[in-house]
Amino acid sequence: MNRLQEIEARLAAIANEIEQRGAELTAEQLTAFETEVNNLKTERAGLMAAAEQRNNLLNSIAEGRSGGAVVRTFPSPSSPAGGEQRNEADPLDSMEYRRAFMAYALRGTPIPAEFRTDAVSKTADNGAVIPTTILNRIVEKMEAVGMILPLVTRTAYKGGVSIPTSSAKPVASWVAEGAGSDKQKKTTGSITFAYHKLRCALAVSLEVDTMALSAFENTLVNNVVEAMTKATEQAIVSGTGSGQPKGILTETPNEGQKIESDTPTYEDLVNAEAALPQAYENGAVWCMAKKTFMQYYGLVDETGQPVGRVNYGIAGKPERALLGRPVICCDYVPSVATAAKGGAYAFLFNFKDYVLNTNYTMTVKKYEDNDTDDMVTKAIMLVDGKVIDKNSLVVVAKAAGA
Repeated sequence: MNRLQEIEARLAAIANEIEQRGAELTAEQLTAFETEVNNLKTERAGLMAAAEQRNNLLNSIAEGRSGGAVVRTFPSPSSPAGGEQRNEADPLDSMEYRRAFMAYALRGTPIPAEFRTDAVSKTADNGAVIPTTILNRIVEKMEAVGMILPLVTRTAYKGGVSIPTSSAKPVASWVAEGAGSDKQKKTTGSITFAYHKLRCALAVSLEVDTMALSAFENTLVNNVVEAMTKATEQAIVSGTGSGQPKGILTETPNEGQKIESDTPTYEDLVNAEAALPQAYENGAVWCMAKKTFMQYYGLVDETGQPVGRVNYGIAGKPERALLGRPVICCDYVPSVATAAKGGAYAFLFNFKDYVLNTNYTMTVKKYEDNDTDDMVTKAIMLVDGKVIDKNSLVVVAKAAGA
């Protein structure tokens, strides 16, 4: 076992221990794990960068000897001796395709015919599919960086397919010995996911045209993640449903689950908690702008105790709460000052009741911006989302005539 395999094994062991003993671990133990994970990831990145640099150098030497463009592959820390092995089950996960994708993104070199399968569309809108390795890192980082994406339910249904949902729950009844109970019909509905195109354009300058594969992939991941995460989370909260996913605030709350208040008050929180059905209380969290939370945070109850709480967890990350309920602060909900008449500025919701459907395949196309002479690579992903159960939604909004 080489060092890179040892690092991967240790990271897997740490993840497994945290999953198994999460509730038992102390803050000190979690901090120690966090430090070890960061050190291992740094060492792994160094090993991969060194292997990439070694391969580039050897390829350069081979090209000089042959007098032509020769592509060679050499053993890397994560592959067996004898060269890099292609993943036959997923050609898009091979090192050959990753190199071909880099050449396409930076220099416009066409994807080789051997990779032009059904997975890589030949239409004018798609030039190449992002390699599986990079896509997995993008999805993982989107969930790690985003505040809302980790909370919603993720699916990968085919667009246009109707998914059944339930709008009622069966009720059990006590019966005498030998007696039966009434048969209940479970009311069901359905939701249909459409194809909404999420597009992110990245300008590639001359400076990054000569970078190593690992550096290129890191740059691509970081740029795509930042743009895709913001757009997706914005749609989850307030998407119109036309050309984009339908957001939570676009839904009409059930009767009695909309609180009207022109300024944040203690009564808002009490009334919202009262409006939230007890069956949906578990898992519901507050979502609001940071400015709105700070206004609630400054309130006190009848005994003079603060309504809000801010605790500092691992690595000093703030954990906010109102009346003991977690608060997600984001920029996707307007503050009290900027909310329109009748518009919402805070809401209670269980994000597990929102389904985000993606195709888990991200394609790219390359073109030249004639105004700046930059080579632009645009990433495209199909995304849709809907609320499947709005019973946990309680909205706090300004009065319509405010």
